[in-house]
Amino acid sequence: MSQETSTFHAVSHYFDVAADRLGIAEGLQSVVRTAEREVQVQIPIKLRDGRIHVFTGYRVQHNSARGPYKGGIRYHPHVNLDEVRALAALMTWKTAIVDVPFGGAKGGVDCPAQDLTEDELELVTRAFVDKIGDVLGPNRDIPAPDVNTNAQVMAWIMDEYGKLHGDTPAVVTGKPVSLGGSLGRQSATGRGVVHAYCEAARTLGLSPDATRVAVQGFGNVGSWAAQIITELGCKLIGVSNTSGAIHSDVGIDPNSLLRHLAAGGRLVEYPHAADGTGVEVITHEDLVALDCEVLIPAALGGALHAANANSVRARMVVEGANNPTTPEADEILHDNDVLVIPDVLANAGGVIVSYFEWAQNLQHFSWDEREVNDRLATRMRRAYGEVQERARAELVSMRVAAYEIGIERVVEAGCLRRHRGYV
Repeated sequence: MSQETSTFHAVSHYFDVAADRLGIAEGLQSVVRTAEREVQVQIPIKLRDGRIHVFTGYRVQHNSARGPYKGGIRYHPHVNLDEVRALAALMTWKTAIVDVPFGGAKGGVDCPAQDLTEDELELVTRAFVDKIGDVLGPNRDIPAPDVNTNAQVMAWIMDEYGKLHGDTPAVVTGKPVSLGGSLGRQSATGRGVVHAYCEAARTLGLSPDATRVAVQGFGNVGSWAAQIITELGCKLIGVSNTSGAIHSDVGIDPNSLLRHLAAGGRLVEYPHAADGTGVEVITHEDLVALDCEVLIPAALGGALHAANANSVRARMVVEGANNPTTPEADEILHDNDVLVIPDVLANAGGVIVSYFEWAQNLQHFSWDEREVNDRLATRMRRAYGEVQERARAELVSMRVAAYEIGIERVVEAGCLRRHRGYV
């Protein structure tokens, strides 16, 4: 099963389980499950090889019952409509679970971003916004960064949108701070993952000095989670990225590793652990099976599946990536008493601080980083507590409880608005 098919299957499966448990009528389930609008556009771009390449761009606006659509834009050759549909629905539930006033959306372009120059990426971005600009807006649909997009891409989106609508910083989040971006936004998703760990650790009676952590995927989310969780006193014993994986029982300094990578080194060439000794190069399968307390899958989807879930020895899995655990693996982990903090809760720090950025832009007033981080902590603690309480009361997993809360809130908002199909 491909990654995009796996994502679509997983999100649909979890929705069906929660919606059936809630007793939502079949017709209303169909209304809430499907997208309100799907836009597909052609993006012809002349690249440096002198040829015109035709890419396809997507923007799926899944649900707006609780507020304007919100969701990232990714650039990847495997982007397709099914994947974008699934991720847009995931955003609907995520924003509802952490109670920010947004609906869900997602976008993408099937371009090979890593093979394009910066000038070519700018051409793709501006052409995409030119095609979908009519469905964007600070009170309609607010994009954000995702796979292979960043603050610079968001700046181009804001600028291109502004050519037609005037300067509108609130049309996009994840911008450079100098263009209205929020302090704390870059680290927000990783920081939210660590807040989820802290809340779960209290439940398990686990202290940071007794916590060994393995991080699968050392990109933006994984690297920030590693830095912040080690600052609490946890020990990072395993890390992986696309080049391979490394392990050290004495601990790996994430800041030193980041410097090594920034200098052009490969992760598997990293020479030193926290005490100066060498690290052990291991396989990706070995990383998943490390003897540790916390496993943070922060790479792409489907990393934990039926073939490797039984090898997980961590006491908790905190999902930094979207859909890193297949439904089959989720059942295995549950049967093995591994606490799984689902993506719709654990990695919601990014959309929470995106909401803060949007609010600051609308107010034309910025907050300092401490205020952003404090507000993020408050939101994450509250959302975790609500999901945990629901899971205990209903005797279900954290994932099922989270989906139930999200679906209930969306249905309630649609009924109160008397949207067609809800009543």
